[in-house]
Amino acid sequence: MRTGAASGHVGYFHEAFLYDSDEELLAVAVPFLLDGLAAGEPTAVNLDEPNAELVRRALPAGADVTFLPVGDLYARPSVALRAYRERLASYMAEGAAQIRVVGELPPVVLGATWDWWARYESAINHAYDDFPLWSICAYDRRSTPARVLADVARTHPRVARPDGGHETVDLYTDPMSYLTEPRPAPLDPVQRTAPLVDLIDPTPARARAEVRAADNGLLPPDSADGLVIAVSEVVSNALRHGEPPVRMRLWRAPDRIVVTVHDRGPGPKDPYAGLLPVGDGSDGGLGLWISHQSCDHVTHHRDASGFTIRLTAGNPHFPV
Repeated sequence: MRTGAASGHVGYFHEAFLYDSDEELLAVAVPFLLDGLAAGEPTAVNLDEPNAELVRRALPAGADVTFLPVGDLYARPSVALRAYRERLASYMAEGAAQIRVVGELPPVVLGATWDWWARYESAINHAYDDFPLWSICAYDRRSTPARVLADVARTHPRVARPDGGHETVDLYTDPMSYLTEPRPAPLDPVQRTAPLVDLIDPTPARARAEVRAADNGLLPPDSADGLVIAVSEVVSNALRHGEPPVRMRLWRAPDRIVVTVHDRGPGPKDPYAGLLPVGDGSDGGLGLWISHQSCDHVTHHRDASGFTIRLTAGNPHFPV
């Protein structure tokens, strides 16, 4: 039987919590975790290390709370989704009636790469709905950009308050609508320069060769290999499922390689493309899934001219 505000709820109980002080964070996180322990529910913390330490010190000695490694889980949205689903499934296999997690995204992802984490925050309303999960996603209002807070309001059905209350969010948008909206990501500064490569209708083999030549030892071998595979898959998708012409452009910066692939089609029909595994990949979803596994940032953009996917390998965190 589920407990607390999620009592009687079926599936994922997804809340945001916007806090203005360390005291407010503790006022929500500590009772939430202690109530879970008292009910015999698996409870976990996935906060940035300074906040994790605040919570750790505020809990009673020996409290059986799991502290998850933020850096490992939040390497990429698709990685976080897979890791969380595996963990949640293991808790259910052990008989959990409810699972509690209080977490936050690392501050670095609230900048240039926020667009794919906004997609993550929306997609998990569907992806975790198979589990009796109650999670509270914490956002520090003192440092979180306004554009991020606006997306938080649209991706979380509920909000937790420091006084212990829980409210529904009027601005919440169903993932099927949110994930199909035009959502342009910030332009990478390197895209304001002339591309190193600019090709029309390249074969996947030509695309792979151009990425290899541009890399020339810039990226770690695994990162370079991942980008080669991702570009090949995305070009193949555009040629097979998009509308011509297919244009591939590549830029090389001191710490990253950026590749865009554009066609005149509408892009993938599946709003979860890239974030969740697909079946046979007949509509190109498998290639997008591979790109999200192997690149350090992936953006999707639809406009009147068609669909563009941008792949970044290396450091994707530029100032915005």
